[in-house]
Amino acid sequence: MVSTVTSTLYRNGLIHSAADPFAEALLIDDGVVTWIGADDTAAGLAARAGRVIDLDGALVTPGFVDAHVHTLEAGLALESVDVSPAGAPTRAAALAAIADGARRLDATDPTGGETVLAFGWNEAAWPERAPLTREDLDAAAGGRPVYAAHADVVHAAVSSTLAASAGLDRIPGWDPSGLVIGEAFTVARDAARQLAPERRSRAYRVALARAAELGIVAVHEMSAAHTDTRDGLRELVALSEAGGVPQVVAYRGELVESADDVRELMAQLPFLAGIAGDVGVDGSIGARTAALRQPYSDVRSPWAFAASGAQQAGSAYLGAEEIGAHLAACSAVGVQGGFHVVGDRAMDLLVAGLEVAAGLPGCGAGPLRAARHRVEHALFVDASALASLLLYGVSASIQPAWATAWGGRDGLWEQRLGVARTANMLPFADLAGAGIPLAFGSDAPVTPLDPWAAVRAVVDAEDPDQRLSGRAAFRAHTRGGWRLAGLDETGAGELRVGAPAHLAVWRAQSYGVRSSGRGLSSWSAEARSGQPVLPDLSPDAPAPQCLQTVRAGVPIYDTFG
Repeated sequence: MVSTVTSTLYRNGLIHSAADPFAEALLIDDGVVTWIGADDTAAGLAARAGRVIDLDGALVTPGFVDAHVHTLEAGLALESVDVSPAGAPTRAAALAAIADGARRLDATDPTGGETVLAFGWNEAAWPERAPLTREDLDAAAGGRPVYAAHADVVHAAVSSTLAASAGLDRIPGWDPSGLVIGEAFTVARDAARQLAPERRSRAYRVALARAAELGIVAVHEMSAAHTDTRDGLRELVALSEAGGVPQVVAYRGELVESADDVRELMAQLPFLAGIAGDVGVDGSIGARTAALRQPYSDVRSPWAFAASGAQQAGSAYLGAEEIGAHLAACSAVGVQGGFHVVGDRAMDLLVAGLEVAAGLPGCGAGPLRAARHRVEHALFVDASALASLLLYGVSASIQPAWATAWGGRDGLWEQRLGVARTANMLPFADLAGAGIPLAFGSDAPVTPLDPWAAVRAVVDAEDPDQRLSGRAAFRAHTRGGWRLAGLDETGAGELRVGAPAHLAVWRAQSYGVRSSGRGLSSWSAEARSGQPVLPDLSPDAPAPQCLQTVRAGVPIYDTFG
């Protein structure tokens, strides 16, 4: 990373550090934390620091790591028409937003050929409970091509113009209503993403800048053929290495069959942290393509397009033999592998695949554990699956905000699966209690980049037995991300002497500045017990405001001037 690194002293604040829970000041030299301590001692260090920041009671914490991001899609979504329930609380409001987006394009593209990109609709959150259709989009956009991605980013609604130009009616996964899944979805998405190089580059920058504004110092990019190209991933990593944005930990979701496949891919993309992420065992609950043991509860709904025959219980894209071969191949080369797993039947297949890999010549439990494989999402983890993940050293990358978006009474999950099955989803405490390494992410743009919202979703999980403490949830969203990528040996994710200075500064409720006697004027239960402090995470407390984000000692977002 090219940058000018200077010495920076932070003082007159609160430092989230297990090494010194009562620290008020911190010094960074050449990208590394070199001192943590009391504010009265910091006065003697101010003269040699290149920059002194008066925190005025602000809190300094390790920076967040978002352990599952699709950077290109996240950037495009941030600049697309917002049809999420937050931006468009009704179906009519979503269509009005699309119409407005079409009118804006009319001013810059009078030919009518440019596609209106809309993102985030979720019919389960609308009073109408009906998805967008081709006829809706035609009327709203006046015939202009429209691509409206569902919030789960694995199905969409398209206009007649886009459908005709891409020949979608001849492709599996097309529904005459304009809804697309599977192969038709892939073709529709690719048709909508005929991007100029500068537009693609801007999307990367927009997404990473937004991450930095939220205190995120690193993202795990889950690149795959259906989300971005290999060249796009190279560009994204180069952008990160140039500095000024969060660190990109690159994964590529391509299925491999042999150690030679792994070596070839690693030679093409030598910066990869693993061949994992969006290697899909199944799809999504929203599109009814997550592989389930039992059929979806609403497959007879008039809107359950393509939910017939074998698809009544979703779709398994890979079998145990393919999963096992991928894991064994990665293990043979010492490369992290992993899969996208949503449904309970998909988790069964992953467990079976682990057993297949363990039985293959030259593999076994030891090499599997050494490779530190990971599973994404893992909504359903019963006792048998938990034991297998633990036995083979598999870590879990979880997206807590999914529960906020789709859980709860009469939410999308309950509509698709019923009350009984949704009660067993996202077992945070079971995973943590068993010792499964956890990292949290957003799956942006599926849910927004918003790490504090993810922490709160775990602290206030619907099932009280699955809640984690604020400290445990925060650790999973900071150090946990470095750990899953095998980058925690340097101390990344902690504020202690010798650790990389990946940090964020926050203005937040319910903590106060200590007196010169190192007492507490206002503090949390953690601080009173000698634990590192966190902001108030109760549901009615305002979200912490990020004042600065620092990667390896260099600000990548800064409001201090």
